[in-house]
Amino acid sequence: MIELVWGPRFRKAYNKLVKHNPDKKEKLFNALRLFAKDPFHPNLKTHKLGGPLKNFYSFSLGYDCRVLFKFTSKTEAYLITIGTHEEVY
Repeated sequence: MIELVWGPRFRKAYNKLVKHNPDKKEKLFNALRLFAKDPFHPNLKTHKLGGPLKNFYSFSLGYDCRVLFKFTSKTEAYLITIGTHEEVY
């Protein structure tokens, strides 16, 4: 099981997201639970990024919502931000 650490930027983006889209809150928590159990579950479409973000990973919450994160150890992931494709990348 992966421990999730919410970074300050993630918290701020999360609060903004659920304020404007309260229906995404449950979807996000379901995805985070799934991620904690299996970070590379096919439903999440987790992938390593390239270019300037080559040290980071991303997973999807539907069509236009991404979570940017990095693994800090084999048992911990640091959540950096959440938002649309344009906001995250």
